[in-house]
Amino acid sequence: MAILQDTTKMSNQDLLAMILKLQAENAALKAKPAGKLSLKITEKGAISVYGLQRFPVTLYAGQWERLLAIAEEMQGFIRENKGRLATKD
Repeated sequence: MAILQDTTKMSNQDLLAMILKLQAENAALKAKPAGKLSLKITEKGAISVYGLQRFPVTLYAGQWERLLAIAEEMQGFIRENKGRLATKD
């Protein structure tokens, strides 16, 4: 959507309609269920995980495989250090 338009030639009614449309789109984006993770493949062939934080976490397949190979070790590390770790949900 081209948000940056020449609004100097638009009527007040058209401007109000645009504002209402943008407010509705904004509300829809905010209403997305929190915590739902999704995967996408980037143009360069990496895997991006969306939904963990503001920006996606992107690694190549080999990097994800190395990380997943130590998943149990990571879980144990988290359990052992739970009192020292911050959480963000």
